[in-house]
Amino acid sequence: MQTLRELVSFKSVKDEAAFAAALAGGGAGEGPFGAEVAKAYHYMLDRARADGFDVCDVDGWGGHIEWPGAETDERGEIVAAADRTLGIPVHLDVVPAGDGWTGDAWTLREEGGRLYGRGTSDDKGAAVSVYYAMKALRESGFVPAKNIRLMLGLDEETGWAGMRRYLEQVPPPDFGFSPDGDFPVIRGEKGMLVFELAKKLEPSREQGLQVRSITGGNAPNMVPDACRAILVYEEGVAAGGGKASRKKGKASAVAAKSRAQEAKAFELVKKAASAFRERTGHVVNYKGRGRSVEITAEGVSAHGAHPEGGVNAISVLMQLLSELPIAGEGVRDFVDFYRNHIDFETDGKGLGIAASDVASGRLIVNVGQIELGREAAILTVNVRNPVTRQEDDVYADLRPLIDRYSIGVVKVSGNEPLYFEDGDPLVQTLLDVYRECTGDMVSSPLVIGGGTYARAIPHAVAYGPAFPGRPEVMHQKDEYVEGEDLMRSCHIYAEAILRLSGRDFTI
Repeated sequence: MQTLRELVSFKSVKDEAAFAAALAGGGAGEGPFGAEVAKAYHYMLDRARADGFDVCDVDGWGGHIEWPGAETDERGEIVAAADRTLGIPVHLDVVPAGDGWTGDAWTLREEGGRLYGRGTSDDKGAAVSVYYAMKALRESGFVPAKNIRLMLGLDEETGWAGMRRYLEQVPPPDFGFSPDGDFPVIRGEKGMLVFELAKKLEPSREQGLQVRSITGGNAPNMVPDACRAILVYEEGVAAGGGKASRKKGKASAVAAKSRAQEAKAFELVKKAASAFRERTGHVVNYKGRGRSVEITAEGVSAHGAHPEGGVNAISVLMQLLSELPIAGEGVRDFVDFYRNHIDFETDGKGLGIAASDVASGRLIVNVGQIELGREAAILTVNVRNPVTRQEDDVYADLRPLIDRYSIGVVKVSGNEPLYFEDGDPLVQTLLDVYRECTGDMVSSPLVIGGGTYARAIPHAVAYGPAFPGRPEVMHQKDEYVEGEDLMRSCHIYAEAILRLSGRDFTI
């Protein structure tokens, strides 16, 4: 419990400024992902050293905790060092906490058998569970026939640069599992893409209600629970009464015109927002901010792999904006594009990229972030692609539509699908362990939309820690893990490590 409490206390969200500085070749004194990620990382390394494990640190980009294995003879005497390695990649970074928690997101809180805090279910709780499974096995006197390596990833939520850098310096394990998914075992993961849809905006020459900015979302793989827009009533840069003419007028006349414009903007927003709220039930609020009007839309956060479980605040706001008399052709086109081709859909049909297969189901789309200013509008989109399709298929299908709207695409990251048949020996062994430990003979291997570090190493799958039937709480406010589940997963991981690191298991 204390180890998890310490880990949760570190606000280990990737620091983009520190990362940019590290890529530029400097500023990595606090770690390439920021001071808080580095604190969580070194806390685990220091604890492992104190407990007698071997540790490896690749310049703060990632590392591992290792229990060396050995070959033994028939009498149990060690005759050679192990030459194969079981890898268990976890991650210590987390998504931003966001708002709306009933307690401090960075303080572990126990209530009703649940342990609340950011990272308790994704993925700090699992990291602690595996660590203590390793520790218990070693203290029992067990001698593994393979090296057991707990790999510590530091930017799994935001791009995997750390894992890639680590694997450039350290040979990958031979096989393994990542405790960052679901039980009984995950035999497949959809392909994962993150890209930006960007549209250049020209200065508006129209009189009317103009959008100055839109911001929303915390990460591509989170359903945004808040989105904000700033609007102002302008006469347009080519109309009489622009900035130049206002300067020539009397101060009182300028002030009166400004107040009139503010009142007009406020009344337009008030009327549309009130009707929208009553008709749809969505939570939208508005208030005056000087000459501007601020609109905020509320949604419900969820993991980007299951966007249907949330309410996208960007979609709420864009729907309201589509009902306002927005001036500016570029912004109007962008809002129309969103409403006509994304809206609240999560299957990609409107974008022309919908697809499905028998093995993994339908393609999943989550619009995780928006940033609109005077010069450009940018959407950050997370797509989960069926296992039988490739990344290039998605972009090829998307291109005709975005070309029509003069929207560009910027590829941010991509991971190809992962898939194993049910009879694979790793999948079957992990399934057997789960069934024997829980008595659950009904649950079957899964294919998911989430992406885990199982893709980063050879012949690996995701394995727990979420149990069947439990609510989806990853990436949400008031994230938690059941204390009972944490103990059960530790038992399962110990048994899995015991079997996979034994001399009888081969791939």
